[in-house]
Amino acid sequence: RLARARITLRHRTQGRKSRWQLKLPLDCGRREIEMPGKSSAPPPQILDLLFIHLQGGTVQPVATLRTRRTGIRVGGSRGADVVLDEVAILKGSSEVLMFREVEIEQLDGNASLVNRLETTLRKAGATDHDGRPKIFRALDLPAPQRPEPPDREAHAGAHLRYILGRQLNTMLSRDPGVRLGGDSEDLHQMRVATRRMRSILRVARPLLKPGWEEGLRDKLGWLGRQLGEARDLDVQIAYFKGQSDTVKPRERAALERFIGFLQKQRSRVQDQLISHLRRRRYVKLINQLIPAVREPAMVSNVDITLPDLARKAFRKVRKAVKELGDSASNAKWHCVRIRTKRARYAAELSESCSGRAATRFIEKIKLIQDQLGDIQDAVIAEDHLRRFTSKTSRQSALLAGQMLERQRQRRRQAKQAFHSTWKQVKKCGKEAWR
Repeated sequence: RLARARITLRHRTQGRKSRWQLKLPLDCGRREIEMPGKSSAPPPQILDLLFIHLQGGTVQPVATLRTRRTGIRVGGSRGADVVLDEVAILKGSSEVLMFREVEIEQLDGNASLVNRLETTLRKAGATDHDGRPKIFRALDLPAPQRPEPPDREAHAGAHLRYILGRQLNTMLSRDPGVRLGGDSEDLHQMRVATRRMRSILRVARPLLKPGWEEGLRDKLGWLGRQLGEARDLDVQIAYFKGQSDTVKPRERAALERFIGFLQKQRSRVQDQLISHLRRRRYVKLINQLIPAVREPAMVSNVDITLPDLARKAFRKVRKAVKELGDSASNAKWHCVRIRTKRARYAAELSESCSGRAATRFIEKIKLIQDQLGDIQDAVIAEDHLRRFTSKTSRQSALLAGQMLERQRQRRRQAKQAFHSTWKQVKKCGKEAWR
């Protein structure tokens, strides 16, 4: 189960040091978490991170590997390290299989040296690595592969399965990092995947059996709200930390008190979030999503195409934007933001069918998503500042008042930028969804 999720858990002994190592997949590379501990059992903290993958199951050793590493540095500190791992798979004290892996690590951008070293190693008999981690080779498991997007002419169901599958994989791979905390990107990616999946299910309703997706969307909405509260605070903390250089030195202490106020809320929300991620409700959602993503309940012989869905979502954005007046409420701007996200996700669902025009539309609509996000972030910041002002000193309240005015100015600038960018988005949308 861990292998399918591209997760590796191992106990590593090197010299006198003994540590547990958990490797989690990321978009580029892997995230490593190490904790000391004896080989008899992983630390409870690590098992807690794997809660959704284990779901009450236990872990047992599946393979024992012994690695002898040798290496040489070529070209000094600005060159490259060439490392050879000789790996033996053990059964008891006997070696049942052995393989070797060689790696070149570039130290300081000397690509030409790396190319020469690669040529030399290939002449000596080295071949391409098959992409499998050592434990995959030991267990004779295939290399973990990302699903390939379906062909342009594939049935709508294939496109839907592909894009939903990507979101579910992101949710599962980021879940341990969200539990661990400390890296806001894990939370951000899991929240985006949750909301994207919910929006796609809404957009694709004409292709699905009536009512099939409602329960999933409701539960995804619940999860998105739990993740959203923590993510909003991460955004606010990062923003106000970035404001430190823009305030007078004598006011920085007040700004730090406000940041501390936000961080205290964030700590409380993290505890609540972890509690929600241990609830049966969350486990049940994940276990429902796995078969639902694998085989969505599609309607047969439906005449609606994926470009039709994207066109419809784009029309709804245009209608929402038309309703924006000079004094439009925050709620109306937020409505435009929601419709914009749905239009983008519908375009992504249709992208491989609609070609380059859809890709251009997606690139442009991302810009107004950022501008609409700035507007919403400013609204949330104002709420936090008002709460802080109600329970703070006069000096801190004065700074909060100045920050409130900055948020209003931030909203005004984002709205001006939005109206300018919207013209480009509308043009690309008309070209993509004629």
